[in-house]
Amino acid sequence: MLVRSEVSLRYAHTTIVTNVKNPARRSQQATFHVLLPDTAFITGFVMTLGGKSYKAYVKEKEEAKKIYTDAVSQGIGAAHIAAKARDSNHFTVSVNVEPNSKATFNLTYEELLTRRNGVYNHAINLHPGALVPRMEVSVHIKESQKIKLLRVPEVRTGNEIDATETDAQNALVSIQKSGDEKEATITFTPDLEEQKRLIRIYADKTKQSASHNWYGDVEEDNDKEGTIGQFVVQYDVERPENGEVLVNDGYFVHFFAPQTLTPLSKYVVFVLDTSGSMGGRKIEQLQAAMRAILGELNSNDYFSIVEFDSDVQVHELKEADEPEKPRTYPYYSWRTESKPVVLISPSLATPDNIAKAQIIVSRLAASGGTNIYEALRVALDLIHKVDEKNQTSQSANTTEIQKTETSELEPIIIFLTDGDPTVGETSTQRIISHMTEKNSGPKKAAIFSLAFGEDADRTFLRKLSLRNDGFMRHIYEAADAELQLRHFYRQVSSPLLAGVHFVYPPDQVKGGSVTKTKYSTIYAGSEVVVAGELAPGVSELAPSVLGFCADSDKHGRKRYEVRPTTSPGRAGEYLPLERLWAYLSVKQLLDQRETTEHPEDFEKQALELSLKYAFVTPLTSLVVVKPNATDAVNAESVDENKPPALGLPGLLPNAYPAFGSLLQIPAPAINLGSGSFAATGAHPLSLDFITDIRAEEEEDLDTGVPYILSTVPPRVVTSLAPLVNKYHLEGFSWALSLLNYNTDALEFSSNGKNITLEVSKDSDPPKAVNGDEECANSVNAKQEGTEGSESAGGVCVYLTRCAAAKDITVDVYHTTYCTVNTRYAGVCCPRNQVDLTKA
Repeated sequence: MLVRSEVSLRYAHTTIVTNVKNPARRSQQATFHVLLPDTAFITGFVMTLGGKSYKAYVKEKEEAKKIYTDAVSQGIGAAHIAAKARDSNHFTVSVNVEPNSKATFNLTYEELLTRRNGVYNHAINLHPGALVPRMEVSVHIKESQKIKLLRVPEVRTGNEIDATETDAQNALVSIQKSGDEKEATITFTPDLEEQKRLIRIYADKTKQSASHNWYGDVEEDNDKEGTIGQFVVQYDVERPENGEVLVNDGYFVHFFAPQTLTPLSKYVVFVLDTSGSMGGRKIEQLQAAMRAILGELNSNDYFSIVEFDSDVQVHELKEADEPEKPRTYPYYSWRTESKPVVLISPSLATPDNIAKAQIIVSRLAASGGTNIYEALRVALDLIHKVDEKNQTSQSANTTEIQKTETSELEPIIIFLTDGDPTVGETSTQRIISHMTEKNSGPKKAAIFSLAFGEDADRTFLRKLSLRNDGFMRHIYEAADAELQLRHFYRQVSSPLLAGVHFVYPPDQVKGGSVTKTKYSTIYAGSEVVVAGELAPGVSELAPSVLGFCADSDKHGRKRYEVRPTTSPGRAGEYLPLERLWAYLSVKQLLDQRETTEHPEDFEKQALELSLKYAFVTPLTSLVVVKPNATDAVNAESVDENKPPALGLPGLLPNAYPAFGSLLQIPAPAINLGSGSFAATGAHPLSLDFITDIRAEEEEDLDTGVPYILSTVPPRVVTSLAPLVNKYHLEGFSWALSLLNYNTDALEFSSNGKNITLEVSKDSDPPKAVNGDEECANSVNAKQEGTEGSESAGGVCVYLTRCAAAKDITVDVYHTTYCTVNTRYAGVCCPRNQVDLTKA
């Protein structure tokens, strides 16, 4: 197993290379599967088979589908890989390896490492599925400033929050640093004994985690998987206080992460879902997390607690001094309007107020529906109320505040929910529109959405936050959910600058090329990266950064302005500024399309850049044309339970976005120490490495037809050889791409309708009870372009009774399908092509 990662100026270019040898006297199939971080773009893939290389190429999504369809219709092996915009992306390709020959797979992807809580995190999953004689992971870091912090924690499961300085370090890595401390090379080469130890640790930890999950028994056989875990490198660099600007080959990048500023005072409105679905462990974890988060508020901060189910309540601190009131638990609420809400003035984060608030959150109980619209409306009303001269306070125990103090508070809404809106306004689009309109003006609040568990609508929450200067985080329903919530809060707990504007002289930069330049807030431990293209003939840049920072008093703020120095690149030195700019531009354009009702312009720009720089994005696909037709893929959500894979070891959940790779060979699993992989007969394929498949994505192998490889959504590969026999579809390879083996049916869309047609497992095909019915356009007429003519007609028969249907395409079937006995998959077949032996 070989993984090489080159990190230059936080921009990581990672290459995964694996070799497989087939010592047998017959061809065998190998499947290469990789999972990548959700921030990464695939940028290249090359297969080498029998000494000949096959290079993939990036095309616009619709064009890629056409190329794939054309290749299928011509009997050419093809793979079409599309990337998913959120969660993890996956890449799968399968080939036949000829007897006594080798195959090499080479995949590359790129990503800009994000700074969180003061460090950059670079994670690599090591899930070989078996003991590997030679495993090597190498990460080379090259920065323009000294590397002041470098940590390599012990191999993790990938299901934890980011490692910290308190985590034990990996004693088996080799770290080499350059004399100027600007470069470092980290190498990890675990031998067989170390792999066995890590496999056992991973199995134990994941079993413990599974015991807390509703799908606990899914991971029962983790110890058979040979999963080593996640290799993580964390680092940070020294940086000029005013930021750093690098210029090279006509492009610039501006890194900005202030460190010595005093945090701005903030007003945090916690909007907490306590609907019925939050019952049990989730409400307990929320309570524990909130007690800790309240304790971490700065002494100059203000806060409010908004609880919502079917109704909305702004809590008063005096409630903590009163006996706890008994609650009723009506899970359903049929009211169309909520009870009136009393707005309570915010509370200063004094020790006494925090203690009272902690009592209040400890009393939270789950019941009722989910009134998201009203909860967000109330939160925004609270923030707007702070700016009004006449404060409204219904509580003598609530700390009163003066407008001179609150007018300078940085407003933040932390919104947590585990479901969809069910009470009041339930249209997520209208909720987004109304809240974005309401949340405007000089005191616009950043809305951070926390999607707790798998049932929250992450698409809705992501759009809501993107349009309101925040971001969405998925809080996984696991034993460490409390830690996940606290880890998130630390990322936004210390705003350092507000109203930040990066300014570049217009005569020094190319118009329209600069990435995002305005940020509502910059938080401690993060980093803002701005990149752009220089104007022709310009080699230096004179930028400035404007904003507001904390004043010397507790609540005031003052203007902030710095002018960072520019560092031109040395002659002949390669810096990845152009690709970093392209990557950042595409990412931000894809985000911008989520913030507007008319995304066409943003999509067009993102598509042009994706094609130019060969990024596999939600708008593009990677097309691989292969010498053999080998696979078919059917869509299935990664969040659903799936039936066990056919003939392969069970696959492990992997909660956080990550990447791994798996080389699969179709056959029974053979035990290899603590791990296992599928191998064939007496001559298993010799693997350079085998690594992981993502969490709820159970994969299996297939043979016989080309396939679309897609990560929108991640899909399940099923074994086609057994399916061909099971459904007697010999010669009907095109039908396998429509087959859902869970429902025993062909499923597709035609003229806007979802079509489901059953396929039979009986060797004797279904026949119409009242005889074969006539139909208008047969498959021959469609292919010959004679639809509508007198000779175009045929009869509706079950699929396998029509010899002419063997050579059609999926598109032809969409217009010639019919139903036999109101349920079975039929086709309009020319009379002279009906197999009478099956009549």
